[in-house]
Amino acid sequence: MSFVPMCYETQFFGFTPQTCILRLYISFQDYLFDMLLVVESVILKKIEKVPNCGISRSEVRQSTEKYLTFVNDRFNQLFQRMEQCLLKMVLKIPRNVLLPEDKVHIEFLYSKEKFDTLQNDTKSLQTQYKAESLATQALLAELEEQKAIQAELGKILVWFDGMDKICREHGNIDLLESFAFMVQTSKKLQSTVKTIDKKHKKLKLDTTSKKLL
Repeated sequence: MSFVPMCYETQFFGFTPQTCILRLYISFQDYLFDMLLVVESVILKKIEKVPNCGISRSEVRQSTEKYLTFVNDRFNQLFQRMEQCLLKMVLKIPRNVLLPEDKVHIEFLYSKEKFDTLQNDTKSLQTQYKAESLATQALLAELEEQKAIQAELGKILVWFDGMDKICREHGNIDLLESFAFMVQTSKKLQSTVKTIDKKHKKLKLDTTSKKLL
């Protein structure tokens, strides 16, 4: 049996031509064996009806096996010719025949250079896509961070509004002015602390000098 790959025929038929030939061969073999068994059974029945027949059942079986070997050899020779005929004349797609799904290759022919160019362009686009995807993810992460900061700022503004409202209800000055006054007072206190510290250090130095004298 031929083992030459027939890919185009397989694409068209949906099965390999060799598989079809093998199934035909097995079917013929099964039919041949069944037929010989039937013939053997008929011969045995005829022998049983003949009185004083010197032919035994084992001799009939040996003759059947010999005949099967002879017929099988001739069948294999004939089947090889039939196989070649089927593969060349029936299950073979001529070289000038193009399947409908492959006609697009004629309309859009590409050389190796064009194919390489398309591959390079595809790789470049994939690289750009990955870079843009990473940039998009970074922007989305930054946007989420900004949303979180904006939410915290909103809470702080709400807290300031509540404090300002409380101050106005108790007759205090404006909250922003209070914070400005607190900042100025803090700066004055820091300046006073620094002045006192300098005077303390100077006084300590004078006392030390007098003790040494």
